[in-house]
Amino acid sequence: MDSRIRRLFNKACTGYALLADGDKILLALSGGKDSLVMARLMAERARIFKPSISVEAVHVVMTNVPYVTDIAYLRDFCNGLGIKLNVLNTSFDETTDGRKTKCFLCARYRRKALFSFAKENGFNKVAFGHHMDDFLVTMLMNLVYEGSFHSMAPSMSMEHYPVTLIRPLCLVPEVLISHYAEEKELVRQITPCPYEDTTKRSATEKTLSLLSGLHPEARQSMWHAIEKTWKL
Repeated sequence: MDSRIRRLFNKACTGYALLADGDKILLALSGGKDSLVMARLMAERARIFKPSISVEAVHVVMTNVPYVTDIAYLRDFCNGLGIKLNVLNTSFDETTDGRKTKCFLCARYRRKALFSFAKENGFNKVAFGHHMDDFLVTMLMNLVYEGSFHSMAPSMSMEHYPVTLIRPLCLVPEVLISHYAEEKELVRQITPCPYEDTTKRSATEKTLSLLSGLHPEARQSMWHAIEKTWKL
């Protein structure tokens, strides 16, 4: 399992030119299995001589949302990897736009806090733990609900910040991440948010599983279709 997930991680970093010499990278550590696995792999990668990169992690606490994350565990986890953990506190005011859901506003303000911190502290890249299934589900949701064919990209320059967003787990299927997290005894730290609206996404994830059941190469075929939409 170790060799396969590392091979896909390294393939993404090399194939999509996600890392460059001198990069200072901020890892978005939510506490979920995806971000924990990403942090572990990125910390290992930072110990390799070329390209020479440095990494720190950041965890954003949304103070007005009733969920619990074990900050002590995350600190111990990062200390074990030899990387610094930064903890940010922020909140959102849902009265600012009654048309937006709490979930949308929470995500927006988390990212605002994260990218502002990156800019203020000299990070040129921010890494997220989105895996292949996240890309494919997003593509299917956009196709079905918006009538457009697009998804996330492995690398994206931010419009309002001098920061590039990278997703080094983009080639890794979720099932591999789950197995790897169990193997390494990584503890998922998030209590589900009571405001989280996952109905459409959960249904689309089931659709992705059905498509994979129809054809074993469905995920790869859809991935190649998404690749054609990027300008990397």
